[in-house]
Amino acid sequence: MFCHNNPWISIANAIAGNDDEAFAVYQRNCPAYVEDKSDVRKVEPYVYCQMVAGPEAATPGEGKNSWLTGTAAWTFVDVSQYLLGVRPTLDGLAIEPHLPERFDQLTVTRVFRGVTYRIAMKRTGERTVSVDGAKIGGNVVPALSDAKSVDVEVTF
Repeated sequence: MFCHNNPWISIANAIAGNDDEAFAVYQRNCPAYVEDKSDVRKVEPYVYCQMVAGPEAATPGEGKNSWLTGTAAWTFVDVSQYLLGVRPTLDGLAIEPHLPERFDQLTVTRVFRGVTYRIAMKRTGERTVSVDGAKIGGNVVPALSDAKSVDVEVTF
């Protein structure tokens, strides 16, 4: 039996609002968080593998098919677009962070359609988005083409 390193499980938890579990799934698969298991995983400590052998396998905990996977790319999508919650849309950048409570403040810089968005996020329990000091309705920062940079403040 094998346990797949699937960023989609983290993404699904983020979409469902299970923020702690979304981040926990990410941590269970991220090489930096499982480096202490390198001798069991038998995979380079900086590489995603396609799967990890489950408890019923002949070699439980051993990583399989390193370097031959799209897991790293999909993990980037998971972290940037779902955990941090900065997701491109046709209308602009949707911002909806899904992070555990221990993340109470952070900054994300994102270049989108040639404009640099500096996004300051702060946990307050209220969800608001302001663009260059003006509060907007909803969570989609409109795509701007006439600016070089935009300051976005998000509370969540």
